[in-house]
Amino acid sequence: MTTDLTEGKPSKKLFWFSLPLLLSVAFQQLYQMADSMIVGRFAITPEAGELALAAVGASYPITQLFVAVATGVNIGTSVLVSQLFGAKRYLRMKTAVSTALISTTVIALLLTLIGTLATGGIMSALQTPANIFDDGALYLRVYVFGLLFLFLYNVCTGIFNAMGDSRTPLVLLIISSVSNVVLDLIFVAGFHWDVAGVAWATFIAQGASGVLAFLLLLRRVRSFDTHGHFLFFSAEMLRRLTNYAVPSIAQQSFVSVGNVIIQYYVNLCGATVIAGYSAATKVNMFALTCCMSFASGLSSYVAQNIGARKLERIGPGLKAGALFSIGLAVVFMAVYLPFAGRLVGLFVPAGSASGVIDVGRQYLFILTPFYIIVCIKFVCDSVLRGAGAMRPFMVTTFSDLILRVGFSVILYHVMGSELGIWLSWPIGWFLGSSISVFFYKRGVWKKNLPNL
Repeated sequence: MTTDLTEGKPSKKLFWFSLPLLLSVAFQQLYQMADSMIVGRFAITPEAGELALAAVGASYPITQLFVAVATGVNIGTSVLVSQLFGAKRYLRMKTAVSTALISTTVIALLLTLIGTLATGGIMSALQTPANIFDDGALYLRVYVFGLLFLFLYNVCTGIFNAMGDSRTPLVLLIISSVSNVVLDLIFVAGFHWDVAGVAWATFIAQGASGVLAFLLLLRRVRSFDTHGHFLFFSAEMLRRLTNYAVPSIAQQSFVSVGNVIIQYYVNLCGATVIAGYSAATKVNMFALTCCMSFASGLSSYVAQNIGARKLERIGPGLKAGALFSIGLAVVFMAVYLPFAGRLVGLFVPAGSASGVIDVGRQYLFILTPFYIIVCIKFVCDSVLRGAGAMRPFMVTTFSDLILRVGFSVILYHVMGSELGIWLSWPIGWFLGSSISVFFYKRGVWKKNLPNL
């Protein structure tokens, strides 16, 4: 089912379109959290569980580099298809979809080759402790084998969202998430494969969802009666897709590279801090991605209305998106601040006497009060992205990240502990949000509207 976001009350349309997106990211984050919970709590001994949790956590920022490229392709494709869908240029939309699928497959296969060859070197470069190195490299290697499925799933769901269909991605993600958790329990709790079990569970679940998403998308695209043949591959569409996707890939990748640098300094603090950071990061990302879901919905809303040249609907849409996102942030703040220790404890093996929970609790106490600030950045960035104003969008993200990484390095050396790393997050969020609001108020998103 497709949804025209260019008609109707903005707040109502945006809420009902974004709600499945919220549920989708919630399920996605929950099954990623389940990986860490199961591998940490179902190990043979508490010590083994902590090391397994740290191993998955050490490889996590590297996997996010690949996710960053897939997400960038998702964003670029979604913006282009949304604009064509909003303008009702369905024949050109089919060409854009086909071009995106072919390009995505090539990128995924290339990254699979690179990732397979570079796994050990990357883990060594990050100063991964010897006692978790082998398990971390194993998890990363299996993850790389499934990159084609990851990319297919991301580009297909981006196209569904561009057409105003946020329900199909939700159904796909629920199937994938439930399957992943069930396989985690079978492979880890039942077979005691530990980190390998989590890795193969992710591979199988991700593969199934990627293939199913591709088949459903083919059926959906064929349902548009265009009364003409479309090109399977277009150099013009590839150029336009590149104009949107490359800045998004660069932005997402730059964020992930920054997280890898931060992970390097976290690794210097030892396995206990790595495990605590791994657990708390999952909890933190659950909140942030849920709040970001309304911003993602706003991006599709803006792109469709830009395509239809209904600029007067952008302002009311942003206000509604901000209200929904900030309201959800307040809910997370009310839960996380009093229960931070218990949430981190869900990942820690029973009987563990380490300081893993203390590390995670400290991390959440520092970041959680600033969720409202980062939500403001999310919605303003979504207007820039949906309008195709990629340069200002990249500036806001890079400013946030450069400051966050820079302060992480500086404060780590000044304070001599992980506390300095945690403090860098609020600083980057605040300054990045200020720049994003500035660009929105300046109206840069109204300039150079695409010719569809």
